[in-house]
Amino acid sequence: MISTLQFATELARSTGKLLTEFYRPGGSEARLKADQSVVTEADLAADRLVKQAIRDAYPQDLLLSEELHPSLSVGHQEAVWVVDPLDGTTNFSLGLHIWGVSIARAVNGIPETGAIYFPLLDELYSAQIGTGAFWNGERIRVHPMDKEKPATFFACCGQTHKLYNVSVPYKPRILGSAAYDFCALARGAAVLTFEATTKIWDMAAAWVLILEAGGVIESHHGPSPFPLTPGMDYTTRAFPTLAAATAKMVVKGRNMIEIKNELLLRNDG
Repeated sequence: MISTLQFATELARSTGKLLTEFYRPGGSEARLKADQSVVTEADLAADRLVKQAIRDAYPQDLLLSEELHPSLSVGHQEAVWVVDPLDGTTNFSLGLHIWGVSIARAVNGIPETGAIYFPLLDELYSAQIGTGAFWNGERIRVHPMDKEKPATFFACCGQTHKLYNVSVPYKPRILGSAAYDFCALARGAAVLTFEATTKIWDMAAAWVLILEAGGVIESHHGPSPFPLTPGMDYTTRAFPTLAAATAKMVVKGRNMIEIKNELLLRNDG
């Protein structure tokens, strides 16, 4: 039997292949869900593929996914797959290139395996607790600030400046995919990453990746997203998440990113 990590990476690739069959450079039809996020037929088809693959290979495990299974049943769950079948749906629907699939397996509520694949970029990120982080098979590490390498950036989401006062002194980049922002940090391209309205499936695989790449990732304020909470509808819960190459940089990030309005944040998240 193949390892959990190999299964996750192969499933990420096969899901990515399916998504490319739906992708159109000129854009594709999309609709808004109740939470105002975008969904396409590709999201739903990818979710169905992932669900069936996990059911066949790990029938005892549960699934937590953005489209079809957004909540966990009440009770103890030993292993749960946390899946975003299409991270960066807006990019996908507009014909942009930065979008992908994120697959994680959590044991006792904590992510231990993660695979993230961006098909049009052909970038596969993978990690498992205790074994390191990889980008297309090559070991990756976060890069702390280096005065000799000034070309670094701060990755954030489109809601960041709406909900927070930001005084980060690095060049900001909004790439349209939370998973890709976190991967950019893990591979050493970004020095700091902040996602204001991250959902659990946006970050589960990246959580493992950043830790195994030597970085730090945590909730910016409020409770930690892990361990997973049985009975919670995760479509209604956002986890503002801050990640950096070092603990010192995370502390600086906390001081440089301040909530504008608690009520606005609750209504938006």
